[in-house]
Amino acid sequence: MFAFTYHRPDTLTQAVALLQTREEAKPLAGGQTLIATLKQRLAAPSDLVDLAALPDLRAISREDGRLVIGAMARHAEVEASPLVRACLPALAALAGLIGDPAVRNRGTLGGSIANNDPSADYPAACLALDATIITDRREIAAADFFTGLFETALEPDEIVIRVAFPLGGEGAYEKFRNPASRYAMAGVFIWRGEVAPGEALTGEILVRVAVTGAGQGGVFRWRDAETALAGAFCPAALEGLVPPADEMIEDIHGSGAYRAHLAGAMARRAVARLMVAGA
Repeated sequence: MFAFTYHRPDTLTQAVALLQTREEAKPLAGGQTLIATLKQRLAAPSDLVDLAALPDLRAISREDGRLVIGAMARHAEVEASPLVRACLPALAALAGLIGDPAVRNRGTLGGSIANNDPSADYPAACLALDATIITDRREIAAADFFTGLFETALEPDEIVIRVAFPLGGEGAYEKFRNPASRYAMAGVFIWRGEVAPGEALTGEILVRVAVTGAGQGGVFRWRDAETALAGAFCPAALEGLVPPADEMIEDIHGSGAYRAHLAGAMARRAVARLMVAGA
């Protein structure tokens, strides 16, 4: 690990100032990726700005028809929150599938989406639920936030402070976990609800399908699945439908065709879960 200067600011203003005045500074949230990267000497920040002492960034509330979750909320806190379970049970369930207890008690919502690991779970929820990422200086729609593999629309000194999820409709998340890391080899979040202004619609219902863990470019909306489900919301509507295999990740854990198959299977499971929940 390379040497760095550690900071633990008491206010968001102090944290932003530190990031803006130190060229190679990095914010530290749960540290589940950054600390491992530092230990492997794959990163050499001049300063680490720890956000753990900013309690306002861990709040979970309901505001103006949205569920608002602070960026520093731990996965375990999202899973256990009575408010999340009541408003967006699929999001609470997703949080409970992340890693193991150690990871869930350290990792944070903001850290996960800011890192945008291609196998992370929260990006799929953000896309499918049409979330808004709120930073210290602006609001970014989830559709514009995730820009590529480990890439987001964030500026180097910009901090995610909370994420707002619109309420309404219903969702379900299913993933095929790597047995060692528990990362998603393919995870699919499906949401269905009423027509929103400006949304294109093929059938009588609005459907959003987001896939993580499989795409070479990271999380993505699976438009073909959305069209199929808008016409007939049932697992049979997805039979034989898979994302393009040549656009999927291929590594030691599985081929592109395998991950495409998993994405189709997880999507059908998510639809079946939603049908049971709505029965």
